[in-house]
Amino acid sequence: MQNSQLIFILQTFSKKELRELKKWLDSPAHNQREDVTQLFDYLTTSARLEQEKHLKKEKIFSKLFPKTPFDDARLRQTMHFLLRAVEEFLIWQALQEDTVRAQIVLASEYRKRRLVKPFQKTVRQIADTQEQFPYRNEQYLRNEYLLQQEKYLFQDVREKTREMNLQEVSDALDLTYLADKLRQSCLMLAHQAVYKVGYNMGLLNEVLAHIETKNLTHLPGIAIYYYSYKMLSERDNPAYFEELKKQIQQFSHLFPHAEIRTIYLAAINYCVGRLNAGQEAYIREAFDLYHLGFEQGILIENNKISTATFHNAAAIGLKLKEYQWVDTFIHKHRDYIEADQRESFFLFNLAKLRYEQRDYDSAMRLLAQTDFDNLLVHLNAKTMLFKMYYELDEVDALESLLESLRTYISRKEVIGYHRANYQNIIRYTKKLVRINPYNKVQKEKLREEIVQANPLTERDWLLKQLDAI
Repeated sequence: MQNSQLIFILQTFSKKELRELKKWLDSPAHNQREDVTQLFDYLTTSARLEQEKHLKKEKIFSKLFPKTPFDDARLRQTMHFLLRAVEEFLIWQALQEDTVRAQIVLASEYRKRRLVKPFQKTVRQIADTQEQFPYRNEQYLRNEYLLQQEKYLFQDVREKTREMNLQEVSDALDLTYLADKLRQSCLMLAHQAVYKVGYNMGLLNEVLAHIETKNLTHLPGIAIYYYSYKMLSERDNPAYFEELKKQIQQFSHLFPHAEIRTIYLAAINYCVGRLNAGQEAYIREAFDLYHLGFEQGILIENNKISTATFHNAAAIGLKLKEYQWVDTFIHKHRDYIEADQRESFFLFNLAKLRYEQRDYDSAMRLLAQTDFDNLLVHLNAKTMLFKMYYELDEVDALESLLESLRTYISRKEVIGYHRANYQNIIRYTKKLVRINPYNKVQKEKLREEIVQANPLTERDWLLKQLDAI
């Protein structure tokens, strides 16, 4: 039973949602089956949803129907009715969160029943609620379209000869489509860049041309995705990134948390791409976005920070030598990392900070405190360690670590890019150790090899050490 859809859904509920769902099930309007209530009570008591031993069908059946022989069909029927009640609760909850959409549904019912005054009163309330709606995203534009459509349908039934609001309906539908098409195109473009898949963008060129011709970038729900798309599709033109930054600064409060978070990450990824292309100025841009994103809580989702975001934010801060910010960030946000990865990512990033501060004793102690389950974090930790051995001139320890790392990479299923990268790092570090410091020809030849090698993430460090010989 632990693999059932019902269990998966209930495991996502917060304590508050479970309390609200309990009230829902206790109402005879939503549930009249005692066995459904009993099943819910059993599953949500004493953290049973998280413990496999409590989710065996036979055990649950014996709790619901004591002294009755196990009947799988009867239990599945109870589960079915509970699942249906849960899904109805989720629909109701979604409507409660979108008060405009809920009022539009009510107006639609009044229209169908030809209740003129209740309809008109509700429409006025919708207009007021829509005006006070905190966001100006696609959801806002779509609700505006649905409102105009309800007005038209009401007029069409009552006065077919009267001038209709068909222009308003059409305009609202256009804006809804434009905003949604742009948002979807940004998602497709971002996915395409990472996974190298090709997408047919459909009417996007016509959409872009229409927005530019009609000068619709004064609307936040369209502008923020228009500039996002242009930034992602024309990466060599910094003007679109600059304009997107202005949009974020001015209008981020007009978008739901999850939506603006996606925009932030797109802007940060753009900066990282520019950095990888050698445009060092974008490191400050990326840092500013991380700084503001964490300060305003935008980069925190459901009280969690992804390990990639945590690691990348710290790395960007270290590149700028913003050591105090990184130290504060690491300690302040460690508990936002998933519990199973929290300690390793915290210790690794703290060790990296101490390494950059040249406090090698502390860095080594931190690295020795944990085993890194994450393959790439493990490789990064070993790289940091052999860099310290090199800089401390501990040649024997360095040679031993490089050889064990070479063996580790050959045995592990390391992704092609990362395998080649670490093989290059090991190769050129060994050459550094063995080079004749007085042979200029050897040094220039090694420099040329390091410059030409690809991939090689430690290029700058290797060149720095070569210069110091």
